[in-house]
This record gives sequence, structure tokens and C-alpha cells, in this order.
Amino acid sequence: MTATLTETQPSPAARTPLPNDIRVTQLRVMRSEWHKFWSLRSSYFTLAATLIAMIGFGGVFAAVTANRWPHMRPGEQAHFDPTAVSLRGFYLAQLVVGVLGVLIVTGEYSTGMIRSSLGAAPRRLPVLVAKAVVFAVITLVVTVVTAVLAFFLGQYLLSSQHIETTIGADGVARAVVGTGLYLTVVGLMGVGLGFVVRSTAGAIASLFGILLVLPVLGEALPTDWATNIDPYLPSNAGQQLMVVHPDAAALLGPWSGFGVFCGYAAIALLLGAVLLRRRDA
Repeated sequence: MTATLTETQPSPAARTPLPNDIRVTQLRVMRSEWHKFWSLRSSYFTLAATLIAMIGFGGVFAAVTANRWPHMRPGEQAHFDPTAVSLRGFYLAQLVVGVLGVLIVTGEYSTGMIRSSLGAAPRRLPVLVAKAVVFAVITLVVTVVTAVLAFFLGQYLLSSQHIETTIGADGVARAVVGTGLYLTVVGLMGVGLGFVVRSTAGAIASLFGILLVLPVLGEALPTDWATNIDPYLPSNAGQQLMVVHPDAAALLGPWSGFGVFCGYAAIALLLGAVLLRRRDA
């Protein structure tokens, strides 16, 4: 009887908790993704390219505009927006940020590293969430700071003709910060498409088609259709947040348009989550 009781009692070693908690938590997966992001040279290159695109091109456009100002037609001067000129580098920056969003996903698929990531987090969804959150935090900080620098550089160059504006003017701060928000959501759409397509070339082509080709196709529609469809296309809707003086007759305002754009990114991420759960690595 005594021997039986002794065998059924747990040993002291079994009752002692492990000195190191080895559970997989969302915070630990995010920490892993943070280190992976900064361990890749492509991350530094693309972030540097974003800085160059926003600040460099914004400064060039502002300098050229200031030089041309005395020779501009009155109609051009009447519709001049100093904020938009200094932030015009976002057209190129959105492509760079979108590529970075794709690469942090498809880069692991191309090297086979995704198997290790999913092996460490068998539930899989924490990997997608971690990649999206880490990417969004880093990108938002970088793009907002870059947009602010591009704005002030542009206004400094435009001040030679006394056509600059201030960050406190109506709608300007929203447009500057909105540039960073827009670029961040572009990148998140790239993350989602990366999980959906799992191919770098295919995901980048899909993203560029959504951002650049759809608006062109929308302009080819009959006028009645284009009026009701164009404002809801992804890039058209998202860029409303960067318009300093939105049209009162527009179907979407700055924040409602941005909300529609966020919806497109959410669909890409949700579809990526579903396929991540269903497909083999």
C-alpha cells in the first residue's frame, strides 16, 4: 500500500516550476519580429529610400515651384497648395513603403525562414499580428517624422516667394500627419498581400496595381460611373486625408476616406490570416 502511494505522488522535481517560462506569447513573437526587422539590410535601405523620396523630392518640387512662381499663370497661383507641394514625395515613398511591407513577409517565404517562424509559433496568427504591429509602429514613426521634415523644408524654400504656409494653418497638421498614416496603411496592405500571394514579385505587382492602375482604370469609366466609383478606390480614398482643403461636395471626407482605405488593408490582412491558417508554409 505504501509503495503504491509513493509511486502515484508527484516528484519534487515535477512540482517545481520551470525556471524559464517557455510559453509562446504575443509579446515574445513581436520581440522576435522586431529583432528580425532590424537584422535585415533591406529594412535600412528602404527606410533610407523613404527619407530621400519624401524630403529630397519634396524639396526639389518646392524649389522648382518657388523658381517658377513669378512666371505662373494666375489660375495656377490661385489653386496653389504649399502643403501639397512639400509633401509630393509621398508618390514615390508609397511604393518604397509598400515594397518593404511585402518583403518582411515574402522574404521569409523565399528563404524558407517562415517554417522556423511558424514552428516557433504553431498557432500562426501571432506571427502575422506581430509582423503587422512591428511594421506599423516603425513605419508610422519614420513616415510622420519624415513628413514633418519635408513640410518644413518645403516651406522654407517657398518662403523666398512668400508663398509658404504654417503647420498651424487649417488642415495642414492633419495633412502632414495624414501622410504618415497613409504610407503606413499602404505598407500594411503590402504585408497582407505578402501573406496572400507569398511571392515577392506577385505581391508587389498586386500592390502597385491596386495603388496605381485602378485609379487609371477608374478614369476610363463613363462619367456617371466614375463619379460614384473613383472616390472609393483605395488610393483615392486614402489620399483624402492629405488634402488641406477638401471639396465640400466630395463623397468622402478626409477621415471617412481614410477609413475606407483602412478597410482595404484590413481585408488584405484578414485574407492573409485565413490563408496562413489553411495553407502549408
